[in-house]
Amino acid sequence: MSTRAKATLAASFAFSSFIIWAVHYQQSREREDMFQGVIRDDARRLEKMRQREEEFRESSRKREMYEQVQNVVSSDQSNKI
Repeated sequence: MSTRAKATLAASFAFSSFIIWAVHYQQSREREDMFQGVIRDDARRLEKMRQREEEFRESSRKREMYEQVQNVVSSDQSNKI
């Protein structure tokens, strides 16, 4: 085998090895990015749930306050009137 053929074989081997390493590196980065996306989605979902619970508590508090100030007739009593 000539020196030129050996150099070409070595260069092909090095280039192929680099490509394989680069693909695996890219896949591991994408996997990590996807995992971070899941973590962000969970945090966003929990924050939205917390915000809805807070809004529900505020709504309940307002309802109780309005019921104390205003006369509220239940649906059973309104049918009798």
